[in-house]
Amino acid sequence: MEKHNVIKLKYFAFALRIIKLSRISESRQKEYVLSKQLLRSGTAIGALIRESEYAESRADFVHKLRISLKEANETQ
Repeated sequence: MEKHNVIKLKYFAFALRIIKLSRISESRQKEYVLSKQLLRSGTAIGALIRESEYAESRADFVHKLRISLKEANETQ
């Protein structure tokens, strides 16, 4: 059985919260453009972290994590 990776659990939970927040915002017809951008940047964090696991080099690994950090900052 694979051990649970704390980072994976956290970014997955975060992505779910972002999706819920985006849906609530859209259902109330408020800030449609911002809710779409929040959805994109908030879910990109986990995708980039996951992608970094299969980086071709150490430099590629660091690059993907830096992009993920930028998405986290944008989401904030």
